[in-house]
Parts: sequence; structure tokens; C-alpha cells
Amino acid sequence: MEFYKYQGTGNDFVMLDNRSGKWDNLNIESIQKLCDRRFGIGADGLIKINNAEDVDFEVDYYNSDGSKSFCGNGARCSVAFANFLSIFKNNKTVFTAIDGLHEAEIDGDIVKLKMGDVDAINNDGDDSVLDTGSPHYVKYVRDISNFNVFAEGNSIRNSENYQEKGINVNFVENISDDEIFVRTYERGVEDETYSCGTGVTASALTFLQKSNLTSIKVKTLGGDLKVYAEKNGDSFREIWLEGPAKQVFSGKVDLI
Repeated sequence: MEFYKYQGTGNDFVMLDNRSGKWDNLNIESIQKLCDRRFGIGADGLIKINNAEDVDFEVDYYNSDGSKSFCGNGARCSVAFANFLSIFKNNKTVFTAIDGLHEAEIDGDIVKLKMGDVDAINNDGDDSVLDTGSPHYVKYVRDISNFNVFAEGNSIRNSENYQEKGINVNFVENISDDEIFVRTYERGVEDETYSCGTGVTASALTFLQKSNLTSIKVKTLGGDLKVYAEKNGDSFREIWLEGPAKQVFSGKVDLI
């Protein structure tokens, strides 16, 4: 199998060019092995770039446990990979994913991705729950650098309300009037990742909900991102996630 490895603010992915359909039947066990950091390539997820009708390509995303979802950083890396494969021209593209159509723009290593609209932010006690392509729980904390993200995230993700379907859990700290720090426990990975695009977006929207800003800078363990959004009552439109997406290496691997 020929593969490429990409990362977006430390969120890393095995990328496959599957336009020929060669890997249509790649099974869950193989995905888990490829994503294993000791016995495989190592990644938070695996992405197949497929052909699609009426748009440039399809992003077929799998978490490292083989489950499917939408991934913001994975989608941004997919745009960078599709650009590398010359699937689209003029630095702009439209593609489809599990949650629908997305637009994107690329300028060097920076990919700006249009996310789906968010109609509502719900409350769970003092915390927030919303869907930005994947479901997210957002909790504001202090001293985030020393916060036990794994233990607290695992507890919320496996709590009675969220255990069955799972939920990504984001911990957020205000850094300044226009910047937040986000750390995320991801379902499907079942651990903290260096960054989560849909989680960064969800966290940013909870901040923008309470301010008059239309953009917010976001720090993650893996680097810096930016989120833009237009607020319309309790909903958000024109949501964009911007940040770096880079090819790390490529190679060949035997599937056993």
C-alpha cells in the first residue's frame, strides 16, 4: 500500500489516494493496524480520497479505532493532499464528506475550510454541547496546561448521557479577549489529541456566542488555528476553520 502522512496542528493522518477504488474494502482491523503507533504507521485517523460526482472529491474519514466521523483537521489535510494530487485548480475546491458538502481554500501550507452551519448551542449544566460535524462537549477550566484531560475527558465521554453514541470533550481556557486555548479528548481515538478541528470550532463558537467578535484565535498543543463565524441569533453561519496542513512523509506498507 502506498500512503502519505499528513498533520494539521499535530492531528495526524494516514492518507490514501483511493480514486481507483483499490482500497474500497479496507477493513476495520487493517485501519486499526495502520493507525497503531507501535505496530503500524501511527495516526489519529485514516483518510481515503475517493472520486465523487459533481464535486472534486470525497473525504472518507476513519478514526484510529475504525469508526467513521467528520474531522475538521482531517478535512483540511485532505484538501492539502488533493491539491498535491492536482485534483483541483485555482486553490479553491468543493468536496463532500460524511456531514455533507464543504468549500475550502489553500494558500501554501494554510488551508481554510468552511464548516457546516450550527443551529444551536445547548447547555449541560454550566457546560455546552453542540455539533460541528461531530458532537462536542465544551467545558471552560483554569490552568489548562496542568489539567488532566484524559481522566476528565474519559469520564464525561463515558458518562450516562454520552456513553452510547460517544462525544468529544473539549476543555477551554480564555487567554485574552480574542484568544482561547483548547485541549480535546477525542472519541474514536479515546485519548487526548494534539488538536481537533471540529473541537476547536465548537469551542470557538461558545466563545463567540458571548462576544461581538467574528473571529477568534485558538491555541492547541499542536499549533495555532483561527475560526471565523457570523452569528445570527442563537445560530452560526459562514463558519471557517483556518490553519496549517502539511505532508510529513510518504512510503509503502505491507498489509498483513
